[in-house]
Amino acid sequence: QVQLVESGGGLVQAGGSLRLSCAASGIFSSYTMGWFRQAPGKEREFVAAISWAGGTTYYADSVKGRFTISRDNAKNTLYLRLNSLKREDTAVYYCAATKALSIVALTTQYDYWGQGTQVTVSS
Repeated sequence: QVQLVESGGGLVQAGGSLRLSCAASGIFSSYTMGWFRQAPGKEREFVAAISWAGGTTYYADSVKGRFTISRDNAKNTLYLRLNSLKREDTAVYYCAATKALSIVALTTQYDYWGQGTQVTVSS
């Protein structure tokens, strides 16, 4: 089992940047990891995922080229760098872990979730 705690959210102006972190307990390096987000009134959506060794990443089209997912298995930490932020990026961001051996993008495919961190982008 793994426990996940996100941090790094906040209020930022459009065009700005943030780095989210997700601290994990348990056997972090065994899990494929993902970031999701949920805006008010909308379903939770996939943002990015990374393989257990970090060699493979996958992004939603809406964030490709602006967001970067990475991980440090020695520190049991997952990251998401958010650049060129837009108002539509405003949401609660969640990290998640899956036992799947390949990258997956559906919420139902993830086994463990953090509590989320709020990102608000102002114009």
